Amino acid sequence: MQLIQPNPAQLIQFPERDGVIQFKCSGDWTVDAVHNIASIIEKIVQHSVNSQKKSFQWDISEVGRVDTAGITIFFHYYKLLKSKNCSIKLTGVKSEHIKMFRLLRKFIPRNFSTSKKSGFNILLSPLNSVGKTSVWLVKDFIAFITFMGEIFVNLATSLIHPGTIRFSAIIKNIEDAGVRAIPIIAITSFLIGIVIAYQGAVQLQKFGANIFIVDMIGISITRELAPLITAIVVAGRTGSSYTAQLGVMKITEEIDAMRTMGFDPHRFLVVPRILALIIALPLMVFFADIIGILAGMFISDIHLNISNAEFLHRLQSALDIKHVWIGLFKAPFFAWLIASVGCFYGLQVSNNTESIGRYTTISVVNAIFLVIACDALFSVLFTELGI
Repeated sequence: MQLIQPNPAQLIQFPERDGVIQFKCSGDWTVDAVHNIASIIEKIVQHSVNSQKKSFQWDISEVGRVDTAGITIFFHYYKLLKSKNCSIKLTGVKSEHIKMFRLLRKFIPRNFSTSKKSGFNILLSPLNSVGKTSVWLVKDFIAFITFMGEIFVNLATSLIHPGTIRFSAIIKNIEDAGVRAIPIIAITSFLIGIVIAYQGAVQLQKFGANIFIVDMIGISITRELAPLITAIVVAGRTGSSYTAQLGVMKITEEIDAMRTMGFDPHRFLVVPRILALIIALPLMVFFADIIGILAGMFISDIHLNISNAEFLHRLQSALDIKHVWIGLFKAPFFAWLIASVGCFYGLQVSNNTESIGRYTTISVVNAIFLVIACDALFSVLFTELGI
């Protein structure tokens, strides 16, 4: 077998013509042939930049073989000149150069800096981070609003044409999101009822107003705590599940395959999940109301000597049905937000497993934040309306 000896990479600088500095590359730009080329380019580039010469013509027509080492060195100094506001004209670009660049551009750092950061740049670094984060948040918000619009259109289309609704998928998602969540909802609601009863009993005993524990338990649980705590639990359980499921489907290219076959992923994957959660969450909230009140009644009997019959009698007069309806009214809105956020970030997952964990975390955090913000909005609205 005959070994091919690399032709050393060379870089020639021609005399300046009409304010334009001309470079010409030749030889093989491979790992075995570019040992000294980096230092040569560094000197030429630094001298040209320091002398305020901003126009360059770079001829690479006589470059032979190129590998990742050569394209990385070339790209580094090309971006360095660009960062100095230099104008560069490339000539002699071959198809293999373009293919190599397209292959490696995802893995080559975008920002290059060969000098240490000045104190001024260090002071501006936090502002730079804040700016980038703000831009990302704005883009993410716009994308989410667009996604919500698409889902609304698909949902409206499904309601106009009921034959297109995948009832089997909705029932399956109701089982996953609702039925299987009953144990954790029951435990959480029971503990919330115990906490409210105990904390309220300590304060009410000081004034001899033990019976008013019934009012506090009934109204606080049905109107606020049961919908909010249930939605938070569902956001952590079901919202994260939606993100992970769709994220895995995107990584395994199942979603791309659906689009290729003419199926709309939003209609077939997202809409059934949203409808299922909208149906299931009000039922879970009602279940949480019952468990929370029963827990409060249990503690009232033990700690405050309020019998079950007395508790229920007081509950009938203290708890207006409007408080129950307000809690149930909030549930579909919470479900819409949780399912939409979970599905949105599931479809944002990139082609690597690391992004699944990252977007699942973002999904849960954002869903819980939106649920709490929505609950606060409802509280202000109902208070202003006198409800």
